[in-house]
Amino acid sequence: MKREFVIFAIFFFLLILGFFLGISLGSAEISFVNVVNLYNGEIGTKEQILLNIRLPRVIVAGLVGMSLAVSGAILQGVMKNPLADPHIIGISSGAGLFGIFVLLAYPEAINFVTPIAFIGAMGAAILIYILAWKGGIRPIRMILAGVAVSAFLGAGISAMLIFYSDRVQSALLFMVGGLSARSWPHVEIILPYAFVGIVFAIFGARELNILQLGDEMAKSLGVNVERTRIIMTAIAALLAASAVSVAGLLGFIGLIVPHGARLLIGSDYKKLIPASALLGAATLIISDTAARVVFAPTELPVGIITAILGAPFFLYLLRREI
Repeated sequence: MKREFVIFAIFFFLLILGFFLGISLGSAEISFVNVVNLYNGEIGTKEQILLNIRLPRVIVAGLVGMSLAVSGAILQGVMKNPLADPHIIGISSGAGLFGIFVLLAYPEAINFVTPIAFIGAMGAAILIYILAWKGGIRPIRMILAGVAVSAFLGAGISAMLIFYSDRVQSALLFMVGGLSARSWPHVEIILPYAFVGIVFAIFGARELNILQLGDEMAKSLGVNVERTRIIMTAIAALLAASAVSVAGLLGFIGLIVPHGARLLIGSDYKKLIPASALLGAATLIISDTAARVVFAPTELPVGIITAILGAPFFLYLLRREI
């Protein structure tokens, strides 16, 4: 218990550290004095930068990191597959296809991106289940089906970019995954979905723990296995869709963060889900800050940073599992 408390404290410290790095580092140095001035109602140029540019961006990064990490943790439990991740298995691509359609064809309907992206994410999840089912679900078959669905949906996204070539510039950041120019309206878009999804994930932790015992044991303990899988996959899809709607096709957070949390905190989902949420938020905030300041004045999309971190980790897991 003491060790777990220490680990949670470390995750929380990393989140707080990332938050202060995110709001303080950049072309304009923001000091603690500026934070105090903002609290006291003294708003100058730096306080405006803090309030309207950096603070909402850091909050969006935290919520996106939480959503993707918890989504990945749920999918790994539901599919009993350490390689499961909303980006890798195609759920994010389903959300991306529907989301980018709204952004390109109906940009005035931006507030409807998340529910429409959720439809795309659930559609992708259902298609993956259908393709992977053959007298049951095997982990490797699920990954291969996900890769195929992701490639198919990626082709659809590419076709859409060609059809709306005059608006393609607005979709480039969405394709790579980035948080540039994210502001308070984006916080309002993702916050309710992230909150609802994470709360439901916490309430479903018991069922996820039972699923790890195997289908037969879960059924003997009174769990409706298929219904639980569908509900938890829907929660994971909602979280992935909300993240995709504001950050684009951001990969690997849902893969590396749950594994890092699991190695430190264990496989009990009652602890793993909140641990993944904290670590996911801290990881993405720090990654976005690095993407923003390391190559200043050039800003990299944070999706490049997460891909650099996540791709070698995915290959390591692939070699270990197959």
